[in-house]
Amino acid sequence: MKFGAVEIGLAEGAVLAHSVSLGARRRLRKGRVLDADDIAALAGAAVEEVTVARLEEGDVFENDAAQALADALVPDPAGQHLHLTEAFTGRVNLLAEGPGVAVLDVAALEALNQIHPMITLATVPPFQQMANRGMVATIKIISYAVPQDALEEACHMAKAAIRLAPPVIDSVHLIITETDGGAGTKGQKAIADRVAAFGLKMDEPKVVPHEEVALSRALIDQAQGLTLILTGSATSDIDDVAPAALRLAGGDVARFGMPVDPGNLLFLGNLAGAPVIGLPGCARSPALNGADWVLARVVCGLEVRDADIAAMGVGGLLKEIPSRPQPRAGKTSK
Repeated sequence: MKFGAVEIGLAEGAVLAHSVSLGARRRLRKGRVLDADDIAALAGAAVEEVTVARLEEGDVFENDAAQALADALVPDPAGQHLHLTEAFTGRVNLLAEGPGVAVLDVAALEALNQIHPMITLATVPPFQQMANRGMVATIKIISYAVPQDALEEACHMAKAAIRLAPPVIDSVHLIITETDGGAGTKGQKAIADRVAAFGLKMDEPKVVPHEEVALSRALIDQAQGLTLILTGSATSDIDDVAPAALRLAGGDVARFGMPVDPGNLLFLGNLAGAPVIGLPGCARSPALNGADWVLARVVCGLEVRDADIAAMGVGGLLKEIPSRPQPRAGKTSK
């Protein structure tokens, strides 16, 4: 692609690089492919030269390039649960078709962005929870055209590297344990709102005493869909009441604790093949916490391994919230 200022007599068929005013009522906008009428209008406005981009053999126009890359990334929009916008000024946006979690082939996308500096793709973070029509990614061809060979390499690298994982859980149950002077059902709405963000409705919570046997019986009664446990007293150990109750009910605890703050005291397990999440106390607040990351993946049917939770620690220092009972920053001396 050749770029620069040319006399208007040589500009027909080129892409206008900067908008040009033709008077109070007309303006030629950048990105326009200049035709004979445009050249005449420029001459009539006493414009002698314009800055243009002229495609050379082997170049691909920005909109065509953006669309080609989008089609490579999302060859099956329905199956990948993504909607592609129409290419405009070298940009195509990839939007979520419904709520879900963004699943990215990070290595492929990073390699794609190294092929040519004018071929770019920006995405949300991996496993980002998305709302319907939320922007998962945007493709932008920075220049007015890019070389065909670079585009072909980028398209080959893209190979369906982005998708949205939609919810697969069909029912969510909440069990709350009560202690004397505890929080009771406080936080029920915040948890219900989290579930509603996936288009799901949570049953009314089942409230039981904060005792191993009582909780295990409640778990057996709810052994379907996804079960959430919110304890009246913080779960401080893998042998504490809630994890022990899950094992007593015949379930397993896959992971206790996570390197995300707030959210450390989460545990994850299963009962009769159905997932169980022991929520940390901070889930009573609507503020983002580690449980949100685990909940999103579980609801959308994504495997959450021990290593996955361990990896959440990098970037897992979340925003301070006023409701924390103790400050995490030490006192400074005067």
